[in-house]
Order: sequence, then C-alpha cells, then structure tokens
Amino acid sequence: QLQLVESGGGSVQAGGSLRLSCAASTTASRFENMAWFRQRPGKAREGIAATYRGQIYYDDSVKGRFTLSRRHDENAMSLQMKSLQPDDPAVSYCAAATWLPGGLWYEPQHYNVWGQGNQVTVSS
Repeated sequence: QLQLVESGGGSVQAGGSLRLSCAASTTASRFENMAWFRQRPGKAREGIAATYRGQIYYDDSVKGRFTLSRRHDENAMSLQMKSLQPDDPAVSYCAAATWLPGGLWYEPQHYNVWGQGNQVTVSS
C-alpha cells in the first residue's frame, strides 16, 4: 500500500527557517498532483502549496516565504519555509492526488493519500 513518509519540521524562532520533505514509499504509482497542507489549532486543514498539472501554487499567506520543490521521478517533494511567523505553527501534512477537479488544489477532500503529519512550532 502506498504511503507518504514525511520528515523535517520541528521548532524554530520567529524569522527562522525549516524544511519539510515528503516521499512516497513506492514509485510504482505516479501522482501528478502533490500538496502541502497545514492544520492550525482549532482550524480546518488548509492547503498552503501544491504542484498541480506541472505548475506550482501557493496560498497568499505563504507566498514569497515558502518554496515547494518536486521530484517527479521519485514521487517526492519538499517545502522550504523561511521567515516563519508566530501564526505559522501547525501540523503540516503532505498529500497526493491522482486527479483534482479544476483548480481546487487547496481542498483536502480531493487527495487520496496523506503523510503522517509533522509539527511545526514557532516561538516568538
């Protein structure tokens, strides 16, 4: 069974950087679409970055600070997070989808496979 394995995350001071990585347990299945989501305390899971149909998309809250990189041949990707702010802390998840309805990369219900989640903590 395909799994997504995440690494990275942790704790950093405000203004610092962290890197998240995500890799599939097998390359037998190819996912065209992969994304990073976060879930902040008391809030719904929200999409923050995705690679969808060959393009990379970002939520406005992370644009210019976070960078998604994708390795298609390995079903893997990473998220470099810079200038982390006190409202960034969350559990971060990577996800993969075989198909997404037009442009809705940020909706979690369309993703087939999820990573285990990693805590990101930012101290002020």
